[in-house]
Amino acid sequence: MKAVLTLYFLNFLHWDENLSTTVYHAFSGLCYFTPVIGALIADTWLGKFKTIIYLSIVYVIGHVIKSVGAIPTVGNQMVHVILSMFGLALIALGTGGIKPCVAAFGGDQFEEEHAQERSKFFSVFYLSINAGSLISTFVTPVLRGDVKCFGGDCYALAFGVPAALMVLALGVFIAGSGMYKKTPPRGNILLEVCQCIGFAVTNRLKNRSKQIPRREHWLDWASEKYSKQLINEIKMVTRVLFLFIPLPMFWALFDQQGSRWTLQATRMNADFGGVVFQPDQMQFLNPLLILIFIPIFDFVVYPLIRKCRFNFTPIKKMSAGMLLAALAFAAAAVVEVKVNETAMPPLEPKESLIQVLNLANEKVQVKIQGQDLFQQPVEAFQDPAEYSKLTLTETQQSLVFELQSSPGLQSIFSHPVKEKSVYSLLVHKSEGSLTTHLIADMATKPAKGLSAVRFINALDQDVNVTFDTEQIISVTKNYSVSHYTTVERGNYKVRCKTGTKEFSLDLGLLDFGASYTVLINETTSSQAWKTEDIHANNVHIAWQLPQYMLISAGEVMFSITGLAFSYSQAPVSMKSVLQAGWLLTVAFGNVIVLIVAQAAPLEQWAEFVLFAGLLFGVCIIFSIMGYFYVSVNPDDLLEKEEKGEMPSNGNAFSLVPQKTKL
Repeated sequence: MKAVLTLYFLNFLHWDENLSTTVYHAFSGLCYFTPVIGALIADTWLGKFKTIIYLSIVYVIGHVIKSVGAIPTVGNQMVHVILSMFGLALIALGTGGIKPCVAAFGGDQFEEEHAQERSKFFSVFYLSINAGSLISTFVTPVLRGDVKCFGGDCYALAFGVPAALMVLALGVFIAGSGMYKKTPPRGNILLEVCQCIGFAVTNRLKNRSKQIPRREHWLDWASEKYSKQLINEIKMVTRVLFLFIPLPMFWALFDQQGSRWTLQATRMNADFGGVVFQPDQMQFLNPLLILIFIPIFDFVVYPLIRKCRFNFTPIKKMSAGMLLAALAFAAAAVVEVKVNETAMPPLEPKESLIQVLNLANEKVQVKIQGQDLFQQPVEAFQDPAEYSKLTLTETQQSLVFELQSSPGLQSIFSHPVKEKSVYSLLVHKSEGSLTTHLIADMATKPAKGLSAVRFINALDQDVNVTFDTEQIISVTKNYSVSHYTTVERGNYKVRCKTGTKEFSLDLGLLDFGASYTVLINETTSSQAWKTEDIHANNVHIAWQLPQYMLISAGEVMFSITGLAFSYSQAPVSMKSVLQAGWLLTVAFGNVIVLIVAQAAPLEQWAEFVLFAGLLFGVCIIFSIMGYFYVSVNPDDLLEKEEKGEMPSNGNAFSLVPQKTKL
């Protein structure tokens, strides 16, 4: 569903890019805050199996409401927003609530002596998630864009199909009930943990002034009320959570595939030899590459590293994953710089852009008051090379244009102008003399990778222009200019009808992100003369492949390793809680995106560089923390303490390197 969510905000709810990105990451963050609720429900009341079932029903209801909210005929704009937000809230509760339970429930099916098989399960588990993601990120944009309903993109179907498939998945899961090992709930573990921590803190503060022997760990101050086993298990959980502190930065980069990278794709050329990709379909590369990379890493890369006798521990794998994600954003920044080369240049106050469209059948020299912008005569019926920049004075509200044609005709015209605007000076002949019109142009690229086209009518009678879509554009006579019409990229022929005649014009290719001006000056079928005012997207979408490859390889090394690591370091009674803690790192990663996007508005390439630099710095910090982290077997912790084989303070960090260090 998230594959089309950003474009749903942009095109259906008509939000701008920043608001769409903000709500997208707010929803993504909420999906990873709610696992705490799911873990509480599973560990306290229902157990993992029933929690998955009940919250999956909530999941389905949320999708149904989201689908209804995407039907244009249901209410007004406010109703659509309310239904969409309510549906997303239920989806976040459903998907987030089952996240810590599904992975932990799968891990529960293995006995402790089957640790290697359990590790393989997490790879298969991740593989199956990405198999579903691969199908959905390719098919859901097709349901959205290629299937039309209610006169436009079918977002209702794109949101409704996942609801139906979730019902089917839930039925399959329930059908296997008799084969599962179901661990009963162990009571309100999280509440007990919080109470134990609270008692330790208050007891320490209460006895601060008393002459009491110092204790090796601050949690040992809870020993008067709570068991040694519980205190040691809490020590394990808190030190792993401490190790998790730097991890949100990885997810801050990873989740931008569905927002910033999708928006980047809308400004690129998506034509693969006649097959045109939807911008949101590029997200299918991530699950596809995951499916390819998991067996390559498990059966080729990791064994080769072991043969080289390099101790590639989980912490080192996760650090390498961070580096790869940082490189992915560096690559995205390079692509963004190239993409921006076809965009309109940014304008400062007192600046405007202008080009000359010479329809006078002869060369024309154009001079603008006080500024020599066009040093060479402008050829007739020639596509202007680039816009020229005008600089206006503080009080200037109009400009004087001096025109001189090759035979010696000279004319002077004055036209009103505004700052930070884009213009075309239309030059043509009227009754043997040169005359001009100053027309306003598009100031930015057409959104969503569409093409924009307008028509100039050089005939002495009105013209109706009809596209294949039966869209009719009326253009009045004598060099009047129509409004812009946006169309999907493609080759077009239009029908033109005057009062007495009907003829067709071949517009040729209207390309991704381009803006065109088309001249109607004949009443016979012909190739239309057109100018490309805003250049088409000339950076192919395939250039996003390196950044997707890097971040997907980083995900394999970071996410799968971290998922198995967080499970292995958790006491039996707190596996869902620690899984929820792992998922919370994703939530805080999305919060980081919200903060950076809102607090530090930068050009997109600069924002990509900022994120890459932040992750690189965080990777160094995490590597230092991981160097001093010592892996602990949850079941052996108490026994080792009693035998004196490890510090009774349960400290996860030691300044002395040990062989068991991760």
